[in-house]
Amino acid sequence: MSPALEKSRQGNGECNEVSKSKVTVVGSGNWGSVAAKLIASNAIKLPSFHDEVRMWVFEEVLPNGEKLTDVINKTNENVKYLPGIKLGRNVVADPDLENAVKEANMLVFVTPHQFMDGICKKLDGKITGDVEAISLVKGMEVKKEGPCMISSLISKQLGINCCVLMGANIANEIAVEKFSEATVGYRGSREIADTWVQLFSTPYFMVTPVHDVEGVELCGTLKNVVAIAAGFVDGLEMGNNTKAAIMRIGLREMKALSKLLFPSVKDSTFFESCGVADVITTCLGGRNRRVAEAFAKSGGKRSFDELEAEMLQGQKLQGVSTAREVYEVLNHCGWLEMFPLFSTVHQICTGRLQPEAIVQYRENKL
Repeated sequence: MSPALEKSRQGNGECNEVSKSKVTVVGSGNWGSVAAKLIASNAIKLPSFHDEVRMWVFEEVLPNGEKLTDVINKTNENVKYLPGIKLGRNVVADPDLENAVKEANMLVFVTPHQFMDGICKKLDGKITGDVEAISLVKGMEVKKEGPCMISSLISKQLGINCCVLMGANIANEIAVEKFSEATVGYRGSREIADTWVQLFSTPYFMVTPVHDVEGVELCGTLKNVVAIAAGFVDGLEMGNNTKAAIMRIGLREMKALSKLLFPSVKDSTFFESCGVADVITTCLGGRNRRVAEAFAKSGGKRSFDELEAEMLQGQKLQGVSTAREVYEVLNHCGWLEMFPLFSTVHQICTGRLQPEAIVQYRENKL
């Protein structure tokens, strides 16, 4: 049994300082800040955890000349990515990645997926002892040998076990404590999953463990491509029937691709928060949908890079890069014709097709 598990099992009894688990959140964007808030609210109450929760912050200088980490530590608020929300006095921002993870034995990764390879390379050889990780990162790395899920990237490069947490989680709603759910995907023993559930769960954030890392993670990854498609539909004012159809087709392609890549993926996973619920909320209110709507309204004349910079205040889109990565996998495996919606989304994003093609894909020669 790992030390993290042993510590968590000490329940409400007294724990000495040495035996307590230390948590570091690697990432401090919108969702990263909310994750830190959730964890901090529990860490300070649970005797098996250190009160202090470190949060690695990619240092930025704000318009007033102050450093973002200094402002977070002074005001207890991420004024750039989660303004108006107190994170908890036990959250400590740290701009030094190596220092932030030092002595932590529970690591929470929550950054845009395109940064994860670089982060893991910086941490290679720096993670010592028995450490557990969880990824809230939505996306995949595409390598010569095929797709690599972010949890696998973390496990392989850092030599640690990695669970995942995905779900119908629009960060700003959770920040103001509106009720929502999430799914923890785990492999092997359920004990570490229960520890993560304990660390994230609050009366307004209900977390359920599922023995299916790949299924949970692929749901969180692929739903952003479906959200881009839903945004195109909204931008073209095609209506609710069309949007519902695109969401259903998208969910079907999510399930089919997940099971092709990982036959162990369970059908039941798609009925968890990470599955159908996340598709619904992301297609109704997420940033991918919103920016894709603006792209379609411009007739595809404004680039996603331009719209991202204008609309997201430094946050990153995931759907466009994931659509490209999925397209590369489909093309490499000869599966393009099996996944017309996924293929069409990428071609619209790159300008090869017009936004209207989102409902014409059966006629397109892929």
